[in-house]
Amino acid sequence: MYRNNDYIYDAVSKLESLTDFKIEIESKRNDYDAVLTINDHRFKVIAQSNVRNSNKGIVLSRMIDFPINDRKTIIFIADYISKDAAQELRINGINYIDTSGNTNIRNGNLYVFIEGQKATQKEKNNQTRAFQEAGVKLLFFLLSEPRNLQLSYREIAENTKISIGSVSNIMSELEDMHFLLKTKKKRLLKNQNELLERWIVAYNDILKPRIFRKKMRFISKHNFKDASILNMTDPCVWGGEPGASIITNYLRPEKFTLYTNNELADLSRTLEMIPDLEGNVDIYQIFWNQKAKTDITAPPLIIYADLMTSGYERNIETAKMIFENELQHIK
Repeated sequence: MYRNNDYIYDAVSKLESLTDFKIEIESKRNDYDAVLTINDHRFKVIAQSNVRNSNKGIVLSRMIDFPINDRKTIIFIADYISKDAAQELRINGINYIDTSGNTNIRNGNLYVFIEGQKATQKEKNNQTRAFQEAGVKLLFFLLSEPRNLQLSYREIAENTKISIGSVSNIMSELEDMHFLLKTKKKRLLKNQNELLERWIVAYNDILKPRIFRKKMRFISKHNFKDASILNMTDPCVWGGEPGASIITNYLRPEKFTLYTNNELADLSRTLEMIPDLEGNVDIYQIFWNQKAKTDITAPPLIIYADLMTSGYERNIETAKMIFENELQHIK
């Protein structure tokens, strides 16, 4: 899919206007979007249209495989970087420039830090129905299991609790955006990595705030891996860090994400939790068709999306493990 990276030139031009630097740009080279030379320092460029809290994990995931010293020779260039995301990038030692001129570059004797440049957040490209609430639910259903894509619109509507008309409209949009290919025999998802990235952003920006229920904390030491949540009337499953810990045995959770439609009073009694605005347990509604009451973890795609928005490197590492082991069908 064609990606408009013109903002690379806009960002570089803005940085030149704010400094005395003469910056050379070489067009796309191999696996990078461009190469910059700033005061004899060469940097490989990775372009990302917007960097916000909801997708900062995606940015960080691209850096994990690079040794720390190599990260100094890479610059993220974005059309827009939120203030919180910029701080997260700096904490992780990641160079960046946005089109407003906000900059953080550290490499050898070159140090550039500019902040406070007024950033005009451009219109988000997730405004289509495919990336609003119904679309996020539908895409979760399609991305979770490849065979779901071949179901009739009526079957998809029944499984997602979305109207048939909405299913039809969203599928048409996905086709127009080159994410869906229809042949005489079947449907295929295209450009799945970009589709997944946009779904993660929309899930965390649009749907997740709407299904949030309560912030709580445990009042006694709790082993989240035990089967106590199976005693609940309705399904109750761990997402985020605890869910990842259970399926990978790699992560020790500090923040807890729980998906359930049970009454909060019953939840508090069974799991020994109380409401707390500063608590480390976030309770969300289950929006998908959770059939198996024997499960104690949310679907891998939900856990992956939860981890990718956290910004913590160990969470990102764990998310990559889940992607490689549980989501191999997304290519």
